[in-house]
Amino acid sequence: MARKRPNILFIMADQMAAPALAAYGHKVTRTPRLDSLAEHGVVFENAYCNFPICAPSRFSLLTGQLPSRIGAFDNAAEFPSSVPTLMHYLRGAGYQTCLSGKMHFVGADQLHGFEERLTTDIYPADFGWTPDWANQKLAYSWSHHMQSVMEAGTCQRSLQIDFDEEVANQAVQKIFDLARGPDDRPFFFCVSFTHPHDPFTCLPEHWERYDHEHIDMPAVGPIPVDRLDPHARRLHFMDSVHRYDVNEKVIRTARHAYYGMISYVDDLVGRLLSALHRAGLADDTIIVFTGDHGEMLGERGMWYKMSFYEWSSRVPMIIHAPQLFGPRRVARNVSLVDLLPTLLDFATDDHMPELIDPIDGNSLVPLLHGDADGWPDVVMSEYLAEGALDPILMLKHGSRKFVYSKTDGAMLFDLAGDPHELDDLAKKHEHETEVAALMAELGRRWDYADLTRRVTESQNRRLFVHDVLLKGRYTPWDWQPRRDASMMYVRNVGIDEDVAKGRARLPFVPERKPDFPA
Repeated sequence: MARKRPNILFIMADQMAAPALAAYGHKVTRTPRLDSLAEHGVVFENAYCNFPICAPSRFSLLTGQLPSRIGAFDNAAEFPSSVPTLMHYLRGAGYQTCLSGKMHFVGADQLHGFEERLTTDIYPADFGWTPDWANQKLAYSWSHHMQSVMEAGTCQRSLQIDFDEEVANQAVQKIFDLARGPDDRPFFFCVSFTHPHDPFTCLPEHWERYDHEHIDMPAVGPIPVDRLDPHARRLHFMDSVHRYDVNEKVIRTARHAYYGMISYVDDLVGRLLSALHRAGLADDTIIVFTGDHGEMLGERGMWYKMSFYEWSSRVPMIIHAPQLFGPRRVARNVSLVDLLPTLLDFATDDHMPELIDPIDGNSLVPLLHGDADGWPDVVMSEYLAEGALDPILMLKHGSRKFVYSKTDGAMLFDLAGDPHELDDLAKKHEHETEVAALMAELGRRWDYADLTRRVTESQNRRLFVHDVLLKGRYTPWDWQPRRDASMMYVRNVGIDEDVAKGRARLPFVPERKPDFPA
């Protein structure tokens, strides 16, 4: 008898740095629900995004392919409708697929294999955030700005809270609807929150969970501008760090608010887990928690993401399915492209569908069971967006992290002995042979000149198209959630009132026939 295929609840947090979580060793943040998932699940200690910025990272995760393969060059790059996603494969395998929350799809297709989308997105779906490498432009009206750090603190409401409250409310409702609905297919339900993305503001109740004086400061303080690596120096000026007095008080306040936002995410996760239990779905559901990239949070004097330092590029990845595998911690290098083959392994029970496109990820299932033999232990990542002037590429193998761009040159760190990435081995004569070998490896994996050409041509096309579409009548691509009120609650057309109310009760109570004559 074939086993029942599991449901999958896939939870994403935006800009969630793995080093900031208790499950990854942080001593300050308070996240009891995530801690519980980690305690009873598998924690991947060295999980990386494949692009340290929102949209390309998400597109890469959903396709199992590096962003450059699918043209996901930045936050305004169109996600082609013809590229198969995890949701397409799962639907083909008999799953229902649903999204509540952020996914930052760019282009007219706002579903990409999801059958249902419960909310709109928090960010625009057009080409308005396209960088401009051809003009070596570094200042953009839409890019990150240090005002979000300088104004950090508490609030009673924010745009981010408005969005995540809707995401959570819709998601909880959907979990109950999945439990009592007529569709007996297993589900893949993605719930994607915008916290703890900047601006750095949180509700008073989350701020008050922390003693302000006990908020830790960055392990590496601000580095003088003339000693920053070239890319970090560009980000310093692009983010306007130079325009403000980012003193210890400012840094501590921003970190305090970020920790409050992390606790808010933990509360939202708790609401989802409670709904799963109440709906009777917990035992049949695999829970995956991850993020699209990290947050520098003042380390080295840097903020936001857009670089390959650990706080920017290392993400949480926790897979919780006690009915399938025991708790453990995995030290091998993994990345977000590994999630597509992993979830397809769960969904298809050794009958993996033939993939239309080659993918760059590998199934994590052996690691989940403690078998690391043969695992490649290599992560490939790219950065092709604002702040760069040509492709910035990263290879992580074992404890070695290699970063290269034509403009900036190479950096090499050994995280085993240098966890704060302060000792650049690429600058040392004795590592010339290793750097040369890594450059050759980059050359085998990427066609650097062709990638530069593709990025620049894509930007030029999108900048032109966006400017033209703003002239005359503007037709947005942003997702418009559809709700048919005529089919909700009790109506005079459709099913009877008693039947509607009976079907909505969970757990379901079958109708009892009267034991007296009619």
